[in-house]
Amino acid sequence: MAERIDQNTAAAQNKMGTMPEGRLLVTMSLPIMLSMLVQALYNIVDSAFVARISEDALTAVSLAFPVQLLMIACATGTGVGINALLSRRLGERQQAQADRVAANGIFLSVCLWLVFAALGLLCGRRFIAAFTDVPAVIDMGTRYVTVVTTASCGVFLLFTAERLMQATGHTVYHMVTQLIGASLNCVLDPILIFGLCGCPALGTTGAALATATAQIIAMAIGFFINVRFNRDVHLHLRDFRPDGAILAAMVRIGLPATLQQSLMSVLTIGLNHILMAFSQTAVGFYGVYFKLQNFLFLPVYGLNNALIPMVGYNLGAGAHRRIARITRYALLLALGIMAAGTLLFELCPAPLLRLFDASDAMLALGVPGIRIISSSFCAAGLSVVLCGWMQGLGRSGASLAVALLRQLVVLLPAAALLARVSLTAVWLAFPLAEVVGLLAAALLCRRIGRRLSDPPTKC
Repeated sequence: MAERIDQNTAAAQNKMGTMPEGRLLVTMSLPIMLSMLVQALYNIVDSAFVARISEDALTAVSLAFPVQLLMIACATGTGVGINALLSRRLGERQQAQADRVAANGIFLSVCLWLVFAALGLLCGRRFIAAFTDVPAVIDMGTRYVTVVTTASCGVFLLFTAERLMQATGHTVYHMVTQLIGASLNCVLDPILIFGLCGCPALGTTGAALATATAQIIAMAIGFFINVRFNRDVHLHLRDFRPDGAILAAMVRIGLPATLQQSLMSVLTIGLNHILMAFSQTAVGFYGVYFKLQNFLFLPVYGLNNALIPMVGYNLGAGAHRRIARITRYALLLALGIMAAGTLLFELCPAPLLRLFDASDAMLALGVPGIRIISSSFCAAGLSVVLCGWMQGLGRSGASLAVALLRQLVVLLPAAALLARVSLTAVWLAFPLAEVVGLLAAALLCRRIGRRLSDPPTKC
């Protein structure tokens, strides 16, 4: 009863503190999940168009993909910091502090854009050349990396605009910006890649330009929506001053999430090295698989993105039992999504690969690979939700520990060892790593749950 009174007095004006838990989770997560499904769809469309140029083009984009993953990792970390701090300040009814968090999040995103633009211009060719000596692949990969890094303001600031919506409970607005960006990318891809409507055929460079242009337009619309319609946060950039304390707290909370996401980039680089010893086709298949996997995983990440501000808000409001109920619903929903995805990948691996004009050689190695890897999906989905719960509580370090264990301690070394047996054996490293990761996440959550009555120190 005391918790309910506290909840009603401290959070009466925001649905994250008042709406029934199951309904809240669905209404907040469904728009994000749908928008991320669209995001995954246009990533698949992007690769499908590139595959029609040549297998070299598909390999070039696959080799460049870790750079995009690293940018997304940094944007995600900033977003986690914004989500956790902003939602908690709103739960504590500190509007002025919440507004300062939003402004400093924008500032940090601009800084990250400038860093990646410089790195792309200076180091893009060296990065691609580290994996292959095929001139055509190096040239196409370099052009792709250069475009996506110099125009990465769309990535970083779009993430920020969307996290401002998520942290304040306005996830429908997030869906609108994602739908706009995805639709634009799907329209621009064939025009710029193949030279339609009077445009020159730009190949992989056109694919990069299509993605960057769509992201920048969606970013502009996202900030317009925040300024015009998001009443829970007020952006007054003309009065902005960098706040060292807020930036430090944002980095402290977001850095583990950035490192966690960056591990996927490190993992992809490591696996590309392992797979290149077998064939260029194996590298191309892994790039295709990753895009297909994202179509399934991104809705779960969307669920996770909705969970983080809900946990943070109710932590600020002191509603610990409400946090537990929301998390249970999230685990069940994630399990359902991943079970359905496992059936799809197990039953239809060949049709999925043919979306990318897979050769007979790619089908021969890819069909058993997809079936083996997909056996890990349910464990992976549960692990994602448990890590999101820890991030919402401000325990991002525990979430990072799970990711380190799963990807660097188990998956990559196991893949390297199993590569001595066969290419098919390499895929067994994925279910092994996900089972270990889920067990570790469950143990950490149990320990943190025992201390939930003593919340983490405010940031």
